[in-house]
Amino acid sequence: MSAWLAIASSALSTLYRIVVYLFLEVAPISPAKYIIPALFLSYAITLYFGTPAFSEVIEIKEEVVTVEQEKSETNGEVVTDVAVSETTALIPVTEPLTVRSALKAIIFSVPTPIPALRKANFVINALLLLASGEFAFFPYFDSASDVTFTRVGALYPDAVKIVVRYPAANATENLVRVAWRQASSSVDSDSQWREGPVANLTADHDWVRTLTLHGLWPNTPYEYRFEDLNDTVLPYPASPIRFHTAPDPRLHTGSHYRFIASSCMTPNFPYLPLHGRRIKGLDLLADYLWPAQSKPAPLPTAVPDDVADETASLSNDTTTITDEASVENVVSAVSNISTPNTPEVPAETVPPTEFMVFMGDFIYADVPTYFGDDKEAYQRLYRRNYNSPSFRKVYEQLPIIHTYDDHEIINNYAGKGNDSLPPFKNASNAFELYNAEANYDPTDEGEYYFDFRYGDAAFFVMDTRRYRSDIHSDDPSSHSMLGDKQLAALYNWLGKVNNTAVFKFVVSSVPFTALWTYEALEDTWAAFPYEKSALLAAFQSVPNVIVLSGDRHEFAAIEFDSGDSGHNVVEISTSPMSMFYVPFIRTLKPRSEEVVNKTREEVVVLEDGSTEVVKHVEEVPRERVLKYIAEGNYKWATLEVDTRDYDHPVVRVEIMIDGKPAYHLEILGKPVKLQSTTALGAFVPQSFKGVLDRIGLKPSRWF
Repeated sequence: MSAWLAIASSALSTLYRIVVYLFLEVAPISPAKYIIPALFLSYAITLYFGTPAFSEVIEIKEEVVTVEQEKSETNGEVVTDVAVSETTALIPVTEPLTVRSALKAIIFSVPTPIPALRKANFVINALLLLASGEFAFFPYFDSASDVTFTRVGALYPDAVKIVVRYPAANATENLVRVAWRQASSSVDSDSQWREGPVANLTADHDWVRTLTLHGLWPNTPYEYRFEDLNDTVLPYPASPIRFHTAPDPRLHTGSHYRFIASSCMTPNFPYLPLHGRRIKGLDLLADYLWPAQSKPAPLPTAVPDDVADETASLSNDTTTITDEASVENVVSAVSNISTPNTPEVPAETVPPTEFMVFMGDFIYADVPTYFGDDKEAYQRLYRRNYNSPSFRKVYEQLPIIHTYDDHEIINNYAGKGNDSLPPFKNASNAFELYNAEANYDPTDEGEYYFDFRYGDAAFFVMDTRRYRSDIHSDDPSSHSMLGDKQLAALYNWLGKVNNTAVFKFVVSSVPFTALWTYEALEDTWAAFPYEKSALLAAFQSVPNVIVLSGDRHEFAAIEFDSGDSGHNVVEISTSPMSMFYVPFIRTLKPRSEEVVNKTREEVVVLEDGSTEVVKHVEEVPRERVLKYIAEGNYKWATLEVDTRDYDHPVVRVEIMIDGKPAYHLEILGKPVKLQSTTALGAFVPQSFKGVLDRIGLKPSRWF
């Protein structure tokens, strides 16, 4: 019995370690926090009762004993009797402990008679239990109640939104004033600080407020700090926080800038002991945006055969379509491949990265542990993220725009338009305090969907959770992800930006494509086919629409073909910023079963030398994958908007995975004739703006 228990202990130990590894390094699924303690307890019990009865290695030895005995017979002869006996003995054997045998016992929990190895196995498993407990429950004990931070949110041409959290000890409120000035290239600027709005920070508001700083110039750098009402400069931030106002969208002088898009992050995953506040994906992003030293990336000169085939096909598509006058949304792509013989070519100046769009799952309220429908529980997770040194390196230098997804509330949340449905109230309160209030002002008050402009690009950020229908009830044709009011706002926005912006970005927290399978069929736009079809038709009626999405913890570039009418749409789905991905299992179909008709023209040379254009109608997939990369815990997309040449506008996409370039994509836009403007800002010298500031003239009078 003891031997069987020893074998069971070994098997349980191995299974336990596999589950712990999957929980801490692969995917932190919630059931694991119950499975791990149960396996450890079972292992400990079988270890205690199944310890081998021997404490050293033994050998079975058989010994044959022969005994000869002489005796005299009656006739005087001497006779020898021979007696043979066999004995079996257990002989202790001294076996030297080798590194190989010790490692086998430690790594695979192989039963061993050596007490030291059994104790080592137990200690290792106990440490793994502690590590799992730290990962699962650190968010509860790390309240981060004293975290002080500030960040920039929405950037307007003449204003900016600033978030501040500045708790006061032994008080119920804290009055903090923003002081600001135009930033100078010199460190010690003699520009005078100007008084801004005062934040009334209270414990009831978790010491957080969002302020709006008005009276700024478009496309101008500024900096701010905090003071008390006695004009004493507060110790945080140690140096002023800088930002750059948005360009005036009425000045059609061309745009050239970058922004970041990603979603899904949680601290300390994959797990590293005693690093509960680390978010490695943001460490990599900070290194990418502000490297210690500039190193131009080598340009690819050679492409392997397998990639060359893909590149050639895409290039042929581009060439074919560029012969037409209505060229737009032409897609060309190359993988990030370099060779040792790549010549060094001076790279074009990289445009500034102006902001980040974070597309949801900023916190994981229910992974790995859900601490309940409690306002403090949700706020604590936001404080924890803002207390992360990794995140601080980013949000103190880069404005961030947020939407939310299910894990800010609870997994697969569908609000059904009912704000009283738990746990929306407490979850949305925390999201609003820390993230939503710093977004651009919504068209409809109290909503989390909104739109904004930055240069020649327009953005519409959806709310895909609050009004989502229950897909398991009613008629599927009545199911809606956005709700009537938000749908109307989106359609109105499409009409407004059709000829007033070059590129139109639609931000969805979940993928718009229906190519993802498994549970994505219920969580993405695939579950709302009627509403999606109507929206796609609207998107394809407007030139240069690009959909940005996250959620799937994978990267994919999808093209929606419009056939012979309308404009193609491209979707860039990128996540996670810093979270798990699923190895080995691939969930994205390469193309849709639904097709559209597309006419291809072929020039045929006849026998008499004349030419004739022959039209061929062929069926092409409505949705097809341009590129799919599942691997990587840390992913983000860098989108470079370049409209300096209005006849050839382009968006260049760089996909970064685990801190390295993984894929590049160019989306060539259709020329859009933008409306002219009478705004004066483009013609006002920077030095003259400073003079107007000093004499008290407000730029809002001019724009």
